[in-house]
Amino acid sequence: MGRVLKAIALAILVGWGAWRIAALPGRIAGEFAGYSFETSTPVAVLSLFALFVVLYTLFRLLAAILRLPTLGSRWQMARRRQGGDVAVTRALVAIAAGDANPARREAHKARKLLGDTPQTLLLAAEAARLANRDDEAETAFRALAAMPDAALLGYRGLYRLAMAREAWGEAATLASEAERAHPGANWLRPERSRLAIRAGNWAAALELAEPGSAKAALTTAAALAEPDPRQAAVRARQAWRLDPALTPAVLAYAESQRAQGHESVAQSAVRHAWSVAPHPDLATFALGPVTDVLARAKAAQKLAGANPEHAESRLLLARTSLDAGLVGEARHQAEAALASGIDQRRFHLLLADIADAEHLDPEAARTALRHAADGGPDPAWHCDNCHAAYPAWHAACPACATPGSLRWTVG
Repeated sequence: MGRVLKAIALAILVGWGAWRIAALPGRIAGEFAGYSFETSTPVAVLSLFALFVVLYTLFRLLAAILRLPTLGSRWQMARRRQGGDVAVTRALVAIAAGDANPARREAHKARKLLGDTPQTLLLAAEAARLANRDDEAETAFRALAAMPDAALLGYRGLYRLAMAREAWGEAATLASEAERAHPGANWLRPERSRLAIRAGNWAAALELAEPGSAKAALTTAAALAEPDPRQAAVRARQAWRLDPALTPAVLAYAESQRAQGHESVAQSAVRHAWSVAPHPDLATFALGPVTDVLARAKAAQKLAGANPEHAESRLLLARTSLDAGLVGEARHQAEAALASGIDQRRFHLLLADIADAEHLDPEAARTALRHAADGGPDPAWHCDNCHAAYPAWHAACPACATPGSLRWTVG
């Protein structure tokens, strides 16, 4: 209805305008290039209007002709953009599906149609990585790193390639470049921490570590690697305070106290750790200054008293008693350890030594040795993350580089 009313109103307006023009009085005469003319005013007005329409139409037509190259270029660019967008989508789908060759093909097509933009370069680099073409990926990442707005993308990609090659020095340089390109990037801190761990730079790893259980392990490693005795003692004390039951931390602290002449403080820290988590290395440290076998047995009783029912205490007392010639006490402690359910190679070897010392039953020693061959494994340092086992403690698992993941267990 609205359109009909508008059409009627327009028709009325046009009719009224035509009537007004037709009603104009007078005549117009003129001469141009030897030609003379004379006409009425309405005809002259309509002629001028018609001339304006013709000239306007010709002008628009000429402008359209002049714009044809630009329009063609825009049309071609639109076609390239459309084709490039399709190639980008297909490349992303191929990467998500793990199809390396289609991903590289579509990424190359996208670069050809859209040029080397941050998006196409990143797509080409990831497609090359998927196809194990690290040379192509590195070229694309370096091109990205040269772009101020996309430098972080390039450095991060190059960093990942360096880490995969275990090129720790190059990775450290790239991490620094990434930090300069984009200060405060969230991914950099854990990555730099991981790199410091891989490189054995424990002070840097400690500085970058997040709060948690790994702090004690990293602080212990930093203390052990510190060349300055005073700074090493400070770090050892920090590690011990963070985890008074972590054997390496306790030993680092106790060693520093012993070096300063504070033997009672060192022994107190070791006894406390034994009361929580007994470990053979703690006994080795506690009994280290004692050379007399009977005195060692007595010192072992004092240490074991902090956790008397633990199998590690029983084994310590059995070994030191045997070394002191107290075979009966050694047998008593060994049987108490057996009653606790222990079944480890070291225990059966101890039983064999006790049987040899008793000189009562030669077959008993051979039986113990056979049990040692078939018995359960001895305790070791096991990684909570990848379950690798090591005879010695490490601040981070050598296999998976997880800090603070090693625990003293049977397995």
